[in-house]
Amino acid sequence: MYIILVYDIKFDDDGKGEKILPKVFKICKKYLYHIQNSVFEGELTKSEIFKLRKELENVIRKDVDSIIVFQSRNERWLNKEFWGNKEDKTSNFL
Repeated sequence: MYIILVYDIKFDDDGKGEKILPKVFKICKKYLYHIQNSVFEGELTKSEIFKLRKELENVIRKDVDSIIVFQSRNERWLNKEFWGNKEDKTSNFL
């Protein structure tokens, strides 16, 4: 499956969000390519999606933080357009 994952970690006065954010980023980076601030993309198997979800659910606060996952059978079924600065971090591979 081709995945686009977007997350929003809320920062409160208690500082918990600031501790959660790097953990979420690190988990997402294990499975997907970081393409923009809180956005990741990549191909994952169903079992990898399951593992990613479980790891993230153990870190986020379900009452204030959110993660949205868009799934497609394949990247070719998704039209991706860049508006403004095209900072395509996935193009850095040789």
